Amino acid sequence: MRTIDDINFAGQRALIRVDFNVSLNDRFEITDDNRIQAALATIQKIRQDGGNVVLMSHLGRPKKGPEEAFSLRHLLSHLSEVIGTDVQFADDCIGADALSKSQKLGAGHVLLLENLRFYGEETAGDADFAKKLSELGDVYVNDAFGTAHRAHASTAVIAQFFPEKKYFGYVMAGEIENVQKVLDSDEHPVVAILGGAKVSSKITIIEKLLPRVDAIIIGGGMSYTFAKAAGGSVGQSLVEEEHLSTVEHINKAAAEHKVTIHLPVDSVNGDKFANDAEIQTSSAVDIPDGWMGLDIGPETIARYSEVIKDAATILWNGPMGVFEMENFAAGTMAIGEAICQATEKGAFSLVGGGDSVAAAKQYGIADRVSYVSTGGGAMLEYLEGKELPGIAAVLSS
Repeated sequence: MRTIDDINFAGQRALIRVDFNVSLNDRFEITDDNRIQAALATIQKIRQDGGNVVLMSHLGRPKKGPEEAFSLRHLLSHLSEVIGTDVQFADDCIGADALSKSQKLGAGHVLLLENLRFYGEETAGDADFAKKLSELGDVYVNDAFGTAHRAHASTAVIAQFFPEKKYFGYVMAGEIENVQKVLDSDEHPVVAILGGAKVSSKITIIEKLLPRVDAIIIGGGMSYTFAKAAGGSVGQSLVEEEHLSTVEHINKAAAEHKVTIHLPVDSVNGDKFANDAEIQTSSAVDIPDGWMGLDIGPETIARYSEVIKDAATILWNGPMGVFEMENFAAGTMAIGEAICQATEKGAFSLVGGGDSVAAAKQYGIADRVSYVSTGGGAMLEYLEGKELPGIAAVLSS
């Protein structure tokens, strides 16, 4: 794997694909700069080498060309502050102005290009558009793991124009290394904690993990499909009726691989999908009619926590309940705390997937686990064993 540690950037323009798709409020202020913070190490390494930096990213999903709400200009002041230099801005991501500004950059200087997705050619993977982008750098660096699963012009197609000068930044390298730590771990027990709403979204991941893990903990809405497949009564809980046979297949495959699947034994239920719902706790396989399971119960929390605390390698993908609602967040919070305690005892823990990462940040535990992935969909596809275009393009000779 070729990373930016393999090159000295002195005197060279580094064209970096970053993931600055950050959240903005109605005053266009950044509300979460984690993705920017993640890219700083790559940016500063290049600057310290004496190279200069050209940053390209997307922001949001503009529908038809430039839209003020999605301009990367809104990031300029904050970027200048955290990088420690006045970041220049190009009003376009291609063209004469962007090219001129990139060519005039001095050592350690930084240029931010306007939103790549103001051009439909970006998401279409247009080669001519990628070639125009490539003219803005001498070296290509992909540090946008969150978009690595997209065959876009700036993430995959552009690499062909840098046959000898394409590298992974620290974010990309770190993501690949840490996901592989789970997939290739010799440190057992390996425990995967899978939550979220639907079994259907996790089928491929479960199949990929079964030969590699010792136990799988199931939580969230998907657990009620497991409960019903086992003959349980789940009231009005979310169930994928069409995937009851899928659950039977998963259970059979787990038995063949000698993997233990842990399912909830009790459930915290509401009489409606709302934080102010009436609440009761019942067996996870005997939820009364008119009630829906919205979180794992206290006995399940205790059992799951014991499994997690004995683990040596942990993957967490998906919440245990509707953690966005305070009254149904206890399960997710407790599992997060158990992961932290296992990490403190020496376990390696990887948190990935949008909801899991959001929960880790919300509960202030992101700094207490081994690694928090920056890429939701990309990490899931990597776990599923799919080839990610943004990675393959840099690895290809």
